[in-house]
Amino acid sequence: MREQQRDDDFETAYREWLLDRLAHYLGRPVRETDSVHEYLDSVAGLSLYGDIEEEFGPLVEPADIWAYPTVRELARHMAERGAGSGGSRIRAAFVFTGQGSQHPGMTAGLYRNSTVYRRFLDEAGAVLQPYTGLSVVEMILNKDPRIHQTAFTQPALFAVEYALAKTLEEAGVRPVSVLGHGIGEFAAAAVAGALTLPDAAKLVALRGAFMQYLPSGGGMMAACITPYEATELIACEPGVGISAINAAKSTVLSGDRGGLERIESKLAERGVRCRHLTVTHAFHSPLMAPVVPKFEAVVRRVPGGAASVPFYSTVYGRLTTEPLYASYWTEQLTAPVRFADAARALLAQQAPTHVVEIGPRAVLTPYLRRLGGARGPVCLPVCQGPESDAVDLAGVISVLDAGPLAAALAGA
Repeated sequence: MREQQRDDDFETAYREWLLDRLAHYLGRPVRETDSVHEYLDSVAGLSLYGDIEEEFGPLVEPADIWAYPTVRELARHMAERGAGSGGSRIRAAFVFTGQGSQHPGMTAGLYRNSTVYRRFLDEAGAVLQPYTGLSVVEMILNKDPRIHQTAFTQPALFAVEYALAKTLEEAGVRPVSVLGHGIGEFAAAAVAGALTLPDAAKLVALRGAFMQYLPSGGGMMAACITPYEATELIACEPGVGISAINAAKSTVLSGDRGGLERIESKLAERGVRCRHLTVTHAFHSPLMAPVVPKFEAVVRRVPGGAASVPFYSTVYGRLTTEPLYASYWTEQLTAPVRFADAARALLAQQAPTHVVEIGPRAVLTPYLRRLGGARGPVCLPVCQGPESDAVDLAGVISVLDAGPLAAALAGA
């Protein structure tokens, strides 16, 4: 019974993917009972075959596109071929953690014991050093407390997340889609090919440095309220904005501390508790506005591009296929992080079997599990926390069915 359920789940995943690809070709929605023949000529059919080959490997032959005329029949054939060939049925999405997940010594055990991870972290650290003026790798290994200063937090997190994702890719885990929370969007963009590593490193380092020297006085506060309730509360507080929407009733407000305290008092009268976050500045708030012109001047000279895998934007709260040019990264400075909307869209449209949180400790995994529900994908962090090492990473790779490198990492 469980095997039949799994077969049905994977057939559904293939069907949703095919519907998405056909909608891309046609520019409008497609139904699962529609005939592929009615919409695609032979050239477009071969292009669809190439898409399937690139995404899933040798599941079909070109003739299969015409032998199984409806989307439903083609998806069932793909599921049967996948099972018969022993091919991997894993569809892993990568979700990159934002600021606040950092800690002194993060991934140090993994760096010592995994040559693959060490290579990628060294690579990221090398391109960051001309901007940071010191080695973020040494900062991590020495458990330097400056890791909590924004100018170093953001580059260090970027380096760690880039290295973690590339380590998984080297082991054979290719993301079917990516999503990043706040600063995590830069690592997501680099892994997805929308930014080169040197360009992403430059933007991250300058972004952190510009923010570091903003005047202090801002704060951030998490509250169990809906975005609509938050909008009403900030209407009379122009110095406060919605910083992040992590779930239906998990909203983060950011801005002037006095305004946050007044909002906290109003919520206390309703019996709603708030939690002030340990931050140096009010990220994704109106107080970030002075950084915008300076950052825009820099990012304008960096060529952005379109992601090579589906990129779910937490600025827009949805899939975006537009190139990530300067205007995107400038808007991202002050825009709310629409994590819940983007994650829901990813789960619905990509039908991943697994969602992997890429970061130094688990922060977003509980939200992802709630958004996915009981029948949702397996959600797991690549790092549980400070003690995570190569053995833990090998376990994650094993769960993701990535093959022989899992054993190699475990014995590293």
